[in-house]
Amino acid sequence: MDTMNRCFPPQATGRRCAALALCLLTLGLWPAAQAQTPSRQFPAAALRGTLMVVQPPVINLDGKPARLSPGARIRNTTNMLVMSGALVNQELTVNYLLEPNGMVHEAWILTPAEAAEKRPRAQP
Repeated sequence: MDTMNRCFPPQATGRRCAALALCLLTLGLWPAAQAQTPSRQFPAAALRGTLMVVQPPVINLDGKPARLSPGARIRNTTNMLVMSGALVNQELTVNYLLEPNGMVHEAWILTPAEAAEKRPRAQP
């Protein structure tokens, strides 16, 4: 008669514990690895400015009225997309790209370290 072993042999239990400990160690180090993200690379044509969303798609760019293009993308300091409606009446230092017709198509909200880097501004 064959009986079914319901308990694992001791050496198998030790291997499982070691594998579980390795997984937990890896998960514990995950936030530290995520915190070391490299600095963002911005396009060479990107300009520096101060952006304030008045009422989407209407914005103020360096104190002058402007518009966001259809499908414009605004990225926060962690490079995640942000809806323009969530930024109403906030004055933000950004790098931005313009479309050929003058509307802002892409903008990156800057960290203090990124804002300290020199970047060309739009000509008045």
